Amino acid sequence: MASDQYGALYRFNAPAPGEPLKVADVQKVPAEIRGINGMVWFKGALYCGVNDYEHKIPCGLYRVSSSKGDDQLDKVELLREIVSNGDHGVHAIVPAPDGESIYLISGNGAKMTEIAANSAVPKVWGEDHVLPRMPDGRGFMRDVMGPGGCIYRVSPDGKDFNLFSTGFRNIYDAAFNHDGELFTYDADMEYDFNTPWYRPTRVNHVVSGSEFGWRNGAGKRPEFYADNLPAAVNIGPGSPTGVTFGYGAKFPAKFQESLFILDWSWGKIYAIDLKAKGASYTGTKTDFISGGPLPVTDAIIHPKDGAMYFAIGGRKVQSGLYRVTYVGKESTAPISTAAKPSAERDLRHQLEAFHGRKDPKAVAFAWPHLRSPDRFIRWAARVAITHQPVSEWKDKALAETDPFACNEALLALAQVGGICPFHRAGEIVVDAKLGAELLNGILKADWNSLNNDQRLALVRVTGIVLNRFGKPADATVRALIAKFDPAFPADSFELNWELCETLVALQAPSAAAKGIALLNNAESQEPQMEYARSLRNLKAGWTPELRKQQLEWFLKAANYRGGSSFAKFNEFIRNDSLATFTDAEKTSLAELISRKPEAKSAIENVGAMFAGRTPKNWTLEELSAAASTGMKNRDFAQGRKVFSAAACFTCHRFGNAGGMTGPDLSGAGGRYSPHDFLDQIINPSKVLNEQFIPIVVTKNDGTVLTGVVVNLNGDRVSINTDASDPIQQVAVDRKEVKSIELSKISPMPPMLLSMLTQEEILDLVAYVLSGGDKDNAWFKK
Repeated sequence: MASDQYGALYRFNAPAPGEPLKVADVQKVPAEIRGINGMVWFKGALYCGVNDYEHKIPCGLYRVSSSKGDDQLDKVELLREIVSNGDHGVHAIVPAPDGESIYLISGNGAKMTEIAANSAVPKVWGEDHVLPRMPDGRGFMRDVMGPGGCIYRVSPDGKDFNLFSTGFRNIYDAAFNHDGELFTYDADMEYDFNTPWYRPTRVNHVVSGSEFGWRNGAGKRPEFYADNLPAAVNIGPGSPTGVTFGYGAKFPAKFQESLFILDWSWGKIYAIDLKAKGASYTGTKTDFISGGPLPVTDAIIHPKDGAMYFAIGGRKVQSGLYRVTYVGKESTAPISTAAKPSAERDLRHQLEAFHGRKDPKAVAFAWPHLRSPDRFIRWAARVAITHQPVSEWKDKALAETDPFACNEALLALAQVGGICPFHRAGEIVVDAKLGAELLNGILKADWNSLNNDQRLALVRVTGIVLNRFGKPADATVRALIAKFDPAFPADSFELNWELCETLVALQAPSAAAKGIALLNNAESQEPQMEYARSLRNLKAGWTPELRKQQLEWFLKAANYRGGSSFAKFNEFIRNDSLATFTDAEKTSLAELISRKPEAKSAIENVGAMFAGRTPKNWTLEELSAAASTGMKNRDFAQGRKVFSAAACFTCHRFGNAGGMTGPDLSGAGGRYSPHDFLDQIINPSKVLNEQFIPIVVTKNDGTVLTGVVVNLNGDRVSINTDASDPIQQVAVDRKEVKSIELSKISPMPPMLLSMLTQEEILDLVAYVLSGGDKDNAWFKK
C-alpha cells in the first residue's frame, strides 16, 4: 500500500522478480482518506497517521477497515484529531513488540495532544534557557515551544495516548530491534549550519521517559547538557524519512541486522550497524544506496520475497517504487531473532517499570542507580523518582553527596519544584525557599573532586535553577560566582560553554575579560559565536578595550558562513550586545559601531598565518615516511591551530565545531592510520566519500553544474555548488536537464597541505586522529 502525499491511498501486489509494476495493477482503495504519512496493519485494520497538507480532512490517527469483512477497505474512523501543520506533523505508526499497542511518531509541528496521566514522560519539561531565548533568525516556528516532536504509545481504540518520549525536531518513522528497543532518525535544522547549536541528523535510541532536547532557534540542547539524552549515531546533514530494520531480508547477515534509515534531500539510504553499549547502543553508518537526486520516502522488507522495497517522491516530485535484491555469493540464511542478553538493559527496564506510576518501592530501588556511570541508567532512575511524591525524596536529594547522584537528584528536584508555577494577580509565584535550598546543595559540591561529566552536569543544573526560580539573593550570587569563576576558563569548549553562560547570567565581573579572551583565541566560528551569544547579555566588567574587541569580532564574523538563519543570528547577538552598552560607550565607540565589515572569503578569513610562504608540493611518500617515525611528542596546540588556519573547519565537523559539507572528522582516528589520512588529503579524488559525492548536471544548453542536491520541489532541483557557503544554491528545472552523473572529482581541493611545514602537518595529523584529545599518547613527552 502507498499513499499520495496530497491525495488518496493505493494498493498493489509486488510484481514477480525482474518484472516492473504495471500502472494497471495499482488500485485506488475505496476508503475516503488522504494525506497518509504513515500506516501499519494492526489487529485487522489499517492504522493511519494523516498529515493532510491541504487540510481537506483533519490530521491525526485514523483506523481504516472493511465494513463487509472483505479486503476492500471502505470504513474510516478518526480516533484522535491532532492539530498539525506542514512537513513537521503526524507521521508513522509502529506496532509494539508485544502486539498490544502502537507507537505514533510526530514532528514538532504537531501540537501535543491530551496525554494519559500515567505517561512515561513526566510533565516537567520547560524551555530552560540560562540566558534569554534567541528564536530562529528567519522566524521559522519561532512560537513553537518545547518539548517538540513526540512519540506516543497508543491503545488500539486510540483513547489512551501515553507520552513515551519527546524533544525531537522532525521524526518521520521508527523501528524496534530484536531486543525490543525503539530507534528513530531525527532531523537537523539546516538553517543552523555552522552555528554552535547545530545538531546533525541523528539516530536516537528511544527509551522510556526520554527527552532529546529540541528547542526553537538557538535553544537546542547540546548532547553534553544533562537534561537530555545523546544520539546513538550522529549522521550529518539531511532530511530523515523512513526507518526499518533489515530483519527478514535475503541479504548477508550484516545487512539483515542493519537499521536502514532514509535521507530524502541527499538521496541516501544508510545501513546503521548498532552495537550494545551499556544500557544503550552506539553504531556506525554505511552508505547503502545513493542517488542524485533520489528523494527516498519509505522502505519495507517484504516478508514473502525477502526484498527491500523503497519509494521515492514527496513535494510533487516524480514518485517511484524500487526493489532491492542481493545477487552476491555471501550467505543470506536468516539470522537469529532472539534478543541478546544485557544486564544493563534489564536493569534499565526494571527502573522504567516505575515510570508513570506511584510505587512506595520506587525511591528505594532507583536511588542507588543515580550513581551509575551509565547515563541511560541514571536517566531511567531519575525519571522513576520524578514520578514519585516529592515529599518522599526531597530531603534525600538535598542531603545527597555522591557527585553523580547529587546532580541527578538536584535536577529532578529543580524540574519538579520549578514547574507549573501558579498565577496570582498576574504574577508567577515560585517556591523561593526551594530555589535557595537547591543552590545551597550546588554550593556544597566539591568542584575539585568532580570529573568532567559531573562538572558539566552541576553547571547545567545551576542554570536550570536560575531559570526556573529566578535571581537568588545577592549573597548566593556572590557565592556561586566564587565557586565557578576560578574554573573558568576550563580545558574544554563544552565546559566553557556552560561556565560562560552561567557566569553571564550571574553578571560575574570577570566574565567579560575571560569571555573575550576565549572568543579571540577560539579556532573556529562555532565556539566564537557561542561566547559572543553569552556575552551579549553581560552588563558588568566591561572596559573600553574589551568593548572594542567585542565590536571588532562582529566585523570579522560578518564574513562567516552558515545556514539560512546564520546572518540573522549574528545580527540578533550584535543588537542584544549593543543594548547593554552605556550611553558613554555608545558615544566613545560610535565610529566602530557604525563601521561596515570588509568582505572576505572563507579561506581569506582563516589563512593569515600562511602569508608570505612558498607553496611546496608534498608527496604521500615523503609525508608517510615522516609520519612512520615522527608521530610521538607532537604539539597539540599547534595541531589545533593548523586545523583552523588551513580552513578545515569550513567543511568538516570536528567535535562540536565545523561545517557539514564534508565528512565528520570527529572519529577519524578509528578509521584512518596516519598514512591513510594523509592519502585522503593529498589524493582527495582517489576514494570519494559516498555521503558527499557531488553530481554533475549537464543542461540542454550545455551549461554544467557540479554540487550536491539540497532540496527538491516539483520540477525544481536546488544544488549547492559552493561547499564553503551552505546557503548558496542554484535552482535547476529538471525539464532543462540533459544528464545527471556522479562526479569523479572530490569537492575537496588538492594541495591543501602545500602551505604547511612538515612539522605542522604531523601536528595536524596527530590532532585529528587523536580526536582532539590532548592526553592522547601522541602528545605525551
